[in-house]
Amino acid sequence: MTLLLTVVFVFSFVDRQILNLLVGPIQQDLDLNDTQVSLLQGFGFVATYVLLSIPIGRLVDTRRRISIIAFGVAFWSLATAACGLARSFTGLFIARAGVGVGEATLTPAAWSLLADYFPPHRRSLPFSVFLMGPYLGVGIAMIAGGLVMEGLSGNGQLELPLLGSLAPWQATFFAVAAPGILLTVMLLFVPEPSRKGLAAGTEPEAASFRDIIAWVSAHHRVYVALLIGVPCIVLVLYGLQAWIPTYLLRVHGMSLGEAGTQYGTIALFAGSLGVLSGPFVGRYLERRGHSDYPLRVCVLALALIGPGLAALAFAPSATLALCFIAVVSYLVPLPLALVAAALQNATPNQMRGVLVGTYVVTTNVVGMALGPSLVAVATDYLFVDPTAVGKSLALVGVVVSLLGMYLIGRALAAYRALLDNQGVAS
Repeated sequence: MTLLLTVVFVFSFVDRQILNLLVGPIQQDLDLNDTQVSLLQGFGFVATYVLLSIPIGRLVDTRRRISIIAFGVAFWSLATAACGLARSFTGLFIARAGVGVGEATLTPAAWSLLADYFPPHRRSLPFSVFLMGPYLGVGIAMIAGGLVMEGLSGNGQLELPLLGSLAPWQATFFAVAAPGILLTVMLLFVPEPSRKGLAAGTEPEAASFRDIIAWVSAHHRVYVALLIGVPCIVLVLYGLQAWIPTYLLRVHGMSLGEAGTQYGTIALFAGSLGVLSGPFVGRYLERRGHSDYPLRVCVLALALIGPGLAALAFAPSATLALCFIAVVSYLVPLPLALVAAALQNATPNQMRGVLVGTYVVTTNVVGMALGPSLVAVATDYLFVDPTAVGKSLALVGVVVSLLGMYLIGRALAAYRALLDNQGVAS
């Protein structure tokens, strides 16, 4: 089940992130500037993703979670294919919104399922496996997408039955959408686990919103750290994924295929290694007496991300730039599996769907909506230089890292106290 959910997560990110590789040809064909592209990368997807995450989280707490995911996979796959039919900014924006609708189903339902398949002391590893999805997905999108684009570019416009004439970038959207059909069918045969970790003395039904608000208010420092502090890390992640391929093209003169292959390989290996090694770093800190290790690893990662991005901004060669990209790509996902497990451990079962949905909202409002756009705005209006995209990444990354360190650092004691009161084995 963990592997199947991971594969679904991988392809959700392939469909979500393939746009980042296709920025150049899309800008050329549709006459878009960087800010318009950032709206497609961020707000166009996030608007529906955010609006539906909490309502879907409520369904996750009361309905069959496997069916919710299967519907979502089918919907976002069709919406990704629709991106390939776009002939204008408006058409592509609407299709991206459809991708957001489908993908809003996955994280709340998958996290709830994993929390029921594994006891608290065994959750970090399956969550880290699941959270490899974004890095494998970005890697596949960059590598395979770059190769497909280079292979199709020499053929000019493609003539397909019923679809008419398609540019290579449009055909690429159809290619990455196709696996969703098979995944939808596979999910329909997965059994639903029983719900565990219910609040004492309650039946397996969703908690009221009043109870959820009271719980979060009683532990506000913990949830501010998880729902606002951690998204600062995600903001850096989405900024990298959105603009590193363009940075390599503009600043270091790489071709589209080279940029996709180089960054895709880094995202795949460094990102996966980061998310997989997070639990081991956490266990090391736990053995040294730090029961707050999920949040402590967040602070450590943020303290190192800022200097890594600052170094990237002034890298004199493509080789050094790729080294700094690899370092930051390792650090960004390092704490994320621990955070996922921490949110489940701190939250009663009847509230998990809603609070994971809230986490999805905040990470995507702060991360995906602001990450690409803040970098683009800095490039377009602060530096007023397309080749300054590396400096924009550094500026945004340093500022949000400092903010994240403050919000998460002040919650360490409160998180330890919450675990003690819950009696949760970390």
